[in-house]
Amino acid sequence: MKITFSEGSGLNDSVYGKCQAPIRMFLEQRGEQFEQQSVLKDLFLMGKSENYGDLMTTMTAMSGFEPVGENGAYPLDGMQEGYQKLLVYDTWKDSFSISAEMMEDSKVLDMKKQPAAFMTSYNRTRELFGAALYGGAISGQKKILYKGREFDITSADGVTMFHTQHPAKVSGEAQSNKFNDAFSVDALGKMETAMHLFRGDNDEILDVAPDTILIPEVAGLKNKVFAAIGADKEPTTANNAFNYQYGRWTVIVWSYLNQFVDLSEGNAPWILLDSKYNQTYGGAVWNDRVQLAVRSTVDENTDANVWRGRSRFNATFNDWRFAAVGGITGGDELFKAAEDCGSIISPDKTFITDKTSVCAFSGHRLLGQDFDRALLERMAEGIMKRGY
Repeated sequence: MKITFSEGSGLNDSVYGKCQAPIRMFLEQRGEQFEQQSVLKDLFLMGKSENYGDLMTTMTAMSGFEPVGENGAYPLDGMQEGYQKLLVYDTWKDSFSISAEMMEDSKVLDMKKQPAAFMTSYNRTRELFGAALYGGAISGQKKILYKGREFDITSADGVTMFHTQHPAKVSGEAQSNKFNDAFSVDALGKMETAMHLFRGDNDEILDVAPDTILIPEVAGLKNKVFAAIGADKEPTTANNAFNYQYGRWTVIVWSYLNQFVDLSEGNAPWILLDSKYNQTYGGAVWNDRVQLAVRSTVDENTDANVWRGRSRFNATFNDWRFAAVGGITGGDELFKAAEDCGSIISPDKTFITDKTSVCAFSGHRLLGQDFDRALLERMAEGIMKRGY
């Protein structure tokens, strides 16, 4: 962690002069330790800025190459600007002091405690702020109130980060990344499939491929997650069927998230994220305008050595497609379509039965609309005609 230090005039000539270098060392070491443990870099696109605020935007995909025949003219393709989101940077401050008496009495242990606590406070503030953003998004809020200030947490399309009706900018149906299904190995597979089929603002299939599971510190949920992905054999049966979820996921258990989500009555929200998509397209964005700057001065009234820290940063959500949430009241149901299709779907919601037994069924409102029974019948008939 980079920290900028400055000292007031005459400080080195005072009783505090010999403690300045040790305190700097305590601050830097504590900052580096916390930074290594932080999960913010795994959940946000971390960046820097030199502006008062930054306007984030995207571009829609191009239509693609077309066959034109011999000596054909070049078709004119184009891109359109997607939704925009403005991120303005807030100033964050804190301070601590070391009394003249502490220096005179050589209370070295107390001198170490305060700088360590100061850096822990700074890094914990950042971690809690990130957790507050995700917690507010899980709770369906458009804004959060954190330490007395409001922060916008909508996605760039203007609706909440997790929503059942994300509008397309140019063309295409509304899409959902909010589901009410509790975590299970089946729900994990369904939500992953849903994210694979997320479309862009021009209705193009994207390269979303979730690789991370984010959960709060809940023992029962943690047990289910690791039971689903921690064995190379199928976790729900005693047979030796291969568990394709094994070894494919990074799991983040974030205890800071607990205080910002409703965990009463057995609620256990879970999030799938595509870390690569997030880093490429900026789904959740965190920018530092001014790195932590620490200034040391002597208070003329108390003779205490005052250390002040100042930083400017902010974070928000931009492109919602990097993540989806499950276990949320009011979300879409991953298994709803399968239940509604009646006899055409087998009891385990896996295969179409009265037409064929080989057509796998994903069973979800992938693009915000229920699967049509007639469509499923046509799919089954098509498979039978091909002789499968």
